[in-house]
Amino acid sequence: MLLGSIFMAAPAAHADTVLLNVSYDVTRELFKEINPAFIAEWKKTTGETITVNQSHGGSSKQARSVADGLEASVVTMNQANDIDFLADQGVVAADWAKRFPNNAAPFYSTMVYLVRKGNPKKIAGWDDLIKPGLKVIIPNPKTSGNGSYSYLAAWGSVIKKGGTEAQARDFVSKLFKNVPVLDGGGRGATTTFTQREIGDVLVTFENEVQLVRNEFGDNFEVVYPSSSILAESPVAVVDKVVDKKNIRKQATAYLQFLYSEAGQDIIAKHFLRPRSAIAAKKYATSFKPITLFTVDEVFGGWKNAQKKHFDDGGEFDKIFQSHR
Repeated sequence: MLLGSIFMAAPAAHADTVLLNVSYDVTRELFKEINPAFIAEWKKTTGETITVNQSHGGSSKQARSVADGLEASVVTMNQANDIDFLADQGVVAADWAKRFPNNAAPFYSTMVYLVRKGNPKKIAGWDDLIKPGLKVIIPNPKTSGNGSYSYLAAWGSVIKKGGTEAQARDFVSKLFKNVPVLDGGGRGATTTFTQREIGDVLVTFENEVQLVRNEFGDNFEVVYPSSSILAESPVAVVDKVVDKKNIRKQATAYLQFLYSEAGQDIIAKHFLRPRSAIAAKKYATSFKPITLFTVDEVFGGWKNAQKKHFDDGGEFDKIFQSHR
């Protein structure tokens, strides 16, 4: 079953090659601009007409969909454990992270806060999110990379200040007591906060809060905590599919385009932090300096974080069930 929404980047008629990019929830606008740019570049350099289709949803939901048979040519996720899961299923190469630069992550982001105009609840940092009565909007950490990064950022904020695991668990438990609804993905959480007008603060990716501000103007404000988590967005060719369809060359070129200066410029324009020094300098005013900690540093890597926190029976399940 195909999860998420699909849009056509170009007409399919008479196309030589069709790629399907299965991606996470809040990259719709990014790939609406990336895809036609790649299609034009590919046509110019090879003469081949190519179509790129998109599927979007919660990152972990999307990974499971690919494992269940959705024939993605490439996956562009927002957490490494989703691609590790596909590697464990034999869908993606075990060494996927070494096949492209920067651990196969052409861009990154971090978790910040979106608050209502005037910041009426005076939210400044992670500690403010556990105030009694505050409503915090975070999507489900088990289905959404957005949610899992928010969870890990909150847990890590305690550890980085010298707190214990028990203190971190207590803090995150208090935080999720303040979460009134668990949407399946980041875009659903944004809709809950902005259009359904539920909640006092939305914890989400930096690029998402900037897109919301662009769309809704002065109704919202962005708040940066003093520290947050490095949220890399890894990519991989889906070997099982591209070899069957004989489209490895095109799929690989598509992901390589994300690292090109043209691709990096589009990425930065959409408020995702680029790897290119040129793009980073050009869009420097879009990215406020912030202290970032990594999943490796605090949690011993994504595999450990997944097993301890998000697998069935893990920390999140225990926390969530304790609130019922």
